[in-house]
Amino acid sequence: MTKPNSSLIDCALDAIRTGKLVAIPTETVYGLGADASNRDAIQKIYQLKGRPADHPLIVHVQAPPSGSKDIEQEWLTILSPWTRHIPESALILIKHFWPGPLTLVFEKSRSVLDSVTGGQTTVAIRSPAHPLTQELLHRFGGGIAAPSANRYGRISPTSAADVEAEFPNNPDLLILDGGPCEHGIESTILDVSGEGSPKLLRPGSISPSMIKASTGIDVVSSGNTVNQPRVSGTHLAHYAPHTPLYLYSASDLASQLDSLIHEAPDAKFAVLVWEQEHSAYEALLKAYLNNLTFIALAMDPALVAKQLYRLLRDLDQGQYQGILIPSPPKTEAWDAVRDRLQRASFGSGPSSNNHVSN
Repeated sequence: MTKPNSSLIDCALDAIRTGKLVAIPTETVYGLGADASNRDAIQKIYQLKGRPADHPLIVHVQAPPSGSKDIEQEWLTILSPWTRHIPESALILIKHFWPGPLTLVFEKSRSVLDSVTGGQTTVAIRSPAHPLTQELLHRFGGGIAAPSANRYGRISPTSAADVEAEFPNNPDLLILDGGPCEHGIESTILDVSGEGSPKLLRPGSISPSMIKASTGIDVVSSGNTVNQPRVSGTHLAHYAPHTPLYLYSASDLASQLDSLIHEAPDAKFAVLVWEQEHSAYEALLKAYLNNLTFIALAMDPALVAKQLYRLLRDLDQGQYQGILIPSPPKTEAWDAVRDRLQRASFGSGPSSNNHVSN
């Protein structure tokens, strides 16, 4: 249920303190939040989402008050209940990017619940930039564990209405309505728990080159090693619509459509194309006029990221038999969008019949 703005924080604070769940707005996506120190409340997150018990959560913490005289010490105090060790590189990253869409993975302290970390020795932490959630965190005084507020593996929510659609008529879930999310995709995740440079575990709106330019710190690829920490949003199938989603290259689109429409001559497909290439597909549109809806997509990674989940949700409700979307360029600026689309494609379609995109 969504409460009026005037009583949002009071209701959310009471819910968190009494072990209930609250959908919280962040600048990335909406999270399904609970008191990170309450074992029973954490279990409710896993049950409601249908999330595997070994898939860790992210702990959200407050930021120091503006104007703090010793900002580094303030951050150390905030993080001390959760971490065993905070490397210098992590403090530099925090001072530049927190609050904001950056999650850091630390060695966890003994007091952190295993259910929060998926049984690992590391814990993922970030400080969100959304003012409503920051106010809630300040008044609560503790950490709020929160994965995305959706059914596990499905499209992440970027509005309060999306959360309501995921969990309709649920009287036990309070939705803190903070408007649409600014970035629209999940945070960048870096591993700072080991030796050496921070390792990129999940791309997001803060890229390695942005980090290098702001801090001088080199971020390295994790290399998908066996010993790297498990983190949110990195299963092969994730962020997925119920409608089959296909990634295509421009040279393969015609043949891919031929194959799909040959199998289902009366099927309807949504075809997304880069807006500057829209005219190049006019002949294809005429050839399959009764089967296709063409949608122009801006060649802008930040804009596509912001609109991606909203677009996928809308198309998922459009009675299409498939959604075709161009593979993004293989550049760092597009890494986060490409990562989400590849996982969404792999996991899309009816859960009993997931397909692998061409």
